[in-house]
Amino acid sequence: MSNPASSKPPIVFVHGLWLHAESWHRWVDFFRQQGYDARAASWPGDAATTEETRRNPVALAGHGVTEIADHIARQLQAIDRPAVLIGHSFGGLLVQNLLGRKLAAAAIAIDPAPIKGVMELPLSALKSVFPVLGNPLNYGRAVPLTEAQFRFGFANAVPAAEARALYERYAMPAPGRPLFQAATATFNPRAATRVNVDNADRGPLLLVAGGSDNTVPPVLVKSTLARYAKSQAVTEYKEFAGRGHSLVIDSGWQELAEYCLAWLKSRQL
Repeated sequence: MSNPASSKPPIVFVHGLWLHAESWHRWVDFFRQQGYDARAASWPGDAATTEETRRNPVALAGHGVTEIADHIARQLQAIDRPAVLIGHSFGGLLVQNLLGRKLAAAAIAIDPAPIKGVMELPLSALKSVFPVLGNPLNYGRAVPLTEAQFRFGFANAVPAAEARALYERYAMPAPGRPLFQAATATFNPRAATRVNVDNADRGPLLLVAGGSDNTVPPVLVKSTLARYAKSQAVTEYKEFAGRGHSLVIDSGWQELAEYCLAWLKSRQL
């Protein structure tokens, strides 16, 4: 008799800016308990832990979307079969990139950074990324967030004490280049943030929005959904009311993880 777990695809989690692969530790444990081979991908320059990476931010600097996506693609190639990708923020953009290249079985993009073609620019999103975009020299740097900036951009929907704990536990510097690439994508025909949205042969995609997210408000995720309108492949949308950008790491993470698990099951994954 076959092992039921053997029919489940591997799951690879992809973090975004200002977080480390460690930020997925509870998700990895949760999905392993459900019988999945689950792991978190690294970005170029990531050390083994958040704390080690904080001590060497120069290693993060200068990497752009293409380099990061290709770095993750090489990790996927080391797995014996196509994985399901779950990404947050810029990780959500990256998993769409990889799914559009048919390098994954399916993808879930949580509060995904805008892909090329998403034109809206809410004021809260602009304020969230201004610590990087406000200085052109940050293009080649790794830029940290202050606690107040993290509170606004990530943890606006949780109590102050939890926001402080999340900042101390998870926040680290992030390369500025991906944000500049996203900001200039409209004017660049070969923008690194472009995704093959017309691919009808890709696996299913779930786009998730936090209703109170300042960094990636729901309007941006809905605009991303609209970019897939011409594709015959499955693309779905889910919004979690009252949740901010920290929804994958804050105290409400399991509600979202359970929804993602149920969606995968609904897609026979």
